[in-house]
Amino acid sequence: MKPLTILLLAIAIALTTLAALPFAPGHAEDEASPVLGGKMPSGYRDWRLISVAHEEGNLNDLRAVLGNDLAIEAYREGKLPFPDGTIIARLAWSYVPSEENNKAFGRPQSFVAGTPTNVQFMVKDSKKYAATGGWGFAQFDDGKPAHVVVQDCFACHVPAKAQDYLFTYYAP
Repeated sequence: MKPLTILLLAIAIALTTLAALPFAPGHAEDEASPVLGGKMPSGYRDWRLISVAHEEGNLNDLRAVLGNDLAIEAYREGKLPFPDGTIIARLAWSYVPSEENNKAFGRPQSFVAGTPTNVQFMVKDSKKYAATGGWGFAQFDDGKPAHVVVQDCFACHVPAKAQDYLFTYYAP
C-alpha cells in the first residue's frame, strides 16, 4: 500500500472513531449532551413514591416524584449528599377538575391528573456533573428527549443547595 493511501485510511478510521464519541476527547462534556443516554430508565414507573405536589401558576400541574432504590434509601436515612447512582424522576400531568368526582361530592372540589406534560430526571454523578452540584438533568416530552440546557435546570435548584439541590422532601 502506498504511504498516502495508508495515511488516508488512518485518518478515515480516526474520524469514524471520533464521530462515535459523545464529545470530543480532552473537552468537557457538552451541556446539551443527553443525560441517561437520551433514554428514560427502564422500569422507572415502578420506582417508589417520594412525594406528590401541585404546582400552580403557569405550570398548573400535578407531580409525582419517584426514586430508584438508592434515592429511597438516602431519603429514608437522611443521607446528604445523595450517593452517586441516585436517580429522581418527576412525572407531571395537567391539573383538571373531575366532573365525575364532583358529582359524587355535590360540589366542585376534586381535581385529578389530566394529560401528561413531561417526565424529568435528576441523576447523581458527582464527577461527571461536578459543575452542576453533582446532578445531571434530563427532560422527556412524549417519551422523547427534550432539549434541556443543564445550566438552566441547575440554576433553579441552587436555592435548595442545603438539601443537595432537591426541593422534594420524603413523604412517608
